[in-house]
Amino acid sequence: MTENQNNAQMTTLDYARAVVDIISDVKGEDVVLLDLRDVTVITDFFIICTGNSDRQLKAIIEKISQGMKEKHDLRGARIEGNPEGGWVLVDYGDIVVHVFTEDQRDYYDLEGLWSKGKVLLRVK
Repeated sequence: MTENQNNAQMTTLDYARAVVDIISDVKGEDVVLLDLRDVTVITDFFIICTGNSDRQLKAIIEKISQGMKEKHDLRGARIEGNPEGGWVLVDYGDIVVHVFTEDQRDYYDLEGLWSKGKVLLRVK
């Protein structure tokens, strides 16, 4: 089976899990995959993770963009924020990735704000 045929059979959840794998590979911490399909129409999944420095946030964002493009031909993510600000968002539409420093993650508390969503996966 070719890569494109394999990608045609992947679900949005499969893509979200692929992002989680990439984040884990670059040592992102406390990764949470949150299912919001029954909560909102704006997106299906949030992925929330923590990096230890703005340098690590940058590396996580770069690896997500590069890995999803190369392995899954998933392109066109919008990236907002900057590592120096402590919060970067990668928006694939149905999947939104939030990469935080620990302080910013605690401050914004997206898991608390979206607590009606279902935690599908947590990787410490």
